[in-house]
Amino acid sequence: MTSLTEVPGEPSSAVTGPGGSLSDQLDGAHVAVVGLGRTGRAVVDALATLGARIHVFDSRESSVEMLQTPVASTTVADAEATAAALAQSPARLLVVSPGVPATGPVLRGAAAAGIETWSEVELAWRIQQDSARPHVPWLTLTGTDGKTTTVSMLSAILEAQGLTAPAVGNIGTPVIEAVLAGSADALAVELSSFQLHTTRTLAPLASACLNLAADHLDWHGGLEAYAQDKARVYSRTRLAAVYNLADAATEDMVRQADVVEGARAIGLTLGVPSAGQIGLVEDAVVDRAFGPDRFREAIELFSLGDLAQLAPAGADLPAHIVSDAMAAAALGRAAGVVPEDVRAALRAFRPGAHRIELAATVDGVRYVDDSKATNAHAARASLGAQADGTTVWIVGGLAKGGRFEDLVANVSGKLRAVVVIGVDQEPWKSALAGIDVPVTYIDPASPEPMDDAVAAARSHARRGDVVLLAPACASMDQFASYAERGERFAEAARRNDDPH
Repeated sequence: MTSLTEVPGEPSSAVTGPGGSLSDQLDGAHVAVVGLGRTGRAVVDALATLGARIHVFDSRESSVEMLQTPVASTTVADAEATAAALAQSPARLLVVSPGVPATGPVLRGAAAAGIETWSEVELAWRIQQDSARPHVPWLTLTGTDGKTTTVSMLSAILEAQGLTAPAVGNIGTPVIEAVLAGSADALAVELSSFQLHTTRTLAPLASACLNLAADHLDWHGGLEAYAQDKARVYSRTRLAAVYNLADAATEDMVRQADVVEGARAIGLTLGVPSAGQIGLVEDAVVDRAFGPDRFREAIELFSLGDLAQLAPAGADLPAHIVSDAMAAAALGRAAGVVPEDVRAALRAFRPGAHRIELAATVDGVRYVDDSKATNAHAARASLGAQADGTTVWIVGGLAKGGRFEDLVANVSGKLRAVVVIGVDQEPWKSALAGIDVPVTYIDPASPEPMDDAVAAARSHARRGDVVLLAPACASMDQFASYAERGERFAEAARRNDDPH
């Protein structure tokens, strides 16, 4: 291994060191699985095929009851009791759900008991390496924002080349399901900081961190720990480590990454690119990183016009969408995709739901659903696409340890009014104190908080304005998911939708 600076590598595994295949080493071994959602159940199934003796832990009896695979033991308990039971179990390996906090009792207890901890991604990678197809390339990406859009674009780019290349990981489909299916020619892998925290030996063909901003600080225990886990995406990269020139943190991650000798750093810029970069020349995104003569010529990959369908109705194409497309193109180029297929894939690409999506137009006011904007960085990007003084902004939810003073200061010029939802409104009352636009706080005890929020927003909006749901917070205080939050917003907006 080598690096752009000096960084020590990961310690070797205590569970699967030298001496036999993964199945040899796990056959008969006691392995704990904490968390039995879709990913946890897939992990249990995979471990069963390897002959492991599986001990499962979850806080809900219903999750245990959904298991179809026989296991050695089951424990239904809260985090503290799970940590105690885990320490007393015979398991020396733990495969943990990404929802289990780094600073919580389960991972702290496992470390104290000398139990090695893997993510589902780590297990999937080791199974891939032990399979008949160990050379299937993994293209991995993370970032505070834009991951799902970018990994979806990447999957489309790879498939335009004729590859079977599903988007997996944090996007919703467990990586381990795709690995066990055995049909992929490449994997477009979205990785959260949660997953990266317990991923040890993954060696992607190419990797990227799109950006870094404060998020999930409650889970990690602070910004430094969050950044360290994000930086893991670059570890052991074999060909290309892609970073954002506009985000110095990502460049620093690449400089310090422990990579395979010969791997190159590839910068992305919205300006004119230098050799080794992908960037923008007038309205064309060009490649000076992967071409045979990158020091003297640029290869056009796509134009801004090829992304026109991704612009919010009535607004300019957001810069972050262009950056996401560049990152997807860079990872695709690392896998050998030709420019024509990059362009064709992006021209045909459509965004997922709840991402700057026009929900309704009522009395000349556009209602835009960006419920996926679950942190300040994403909300800032969403507001940046709007005209000054025209946005009625619906915000609030689970703050995840974040503060919003800087966000409000940055976007205040865009605002007509603000409507705050959510159970914990203190961070917003602090951030919005003294702002020179009307602010409405929705009663946290309201049985229909989104209906109330849309009604309040409607009272402030004028013809030509936009009511924007970009909450900068997670949704689980009042909704099952960001998707449900967005659907409730759209339903409330459409009740009086214009007929044409």
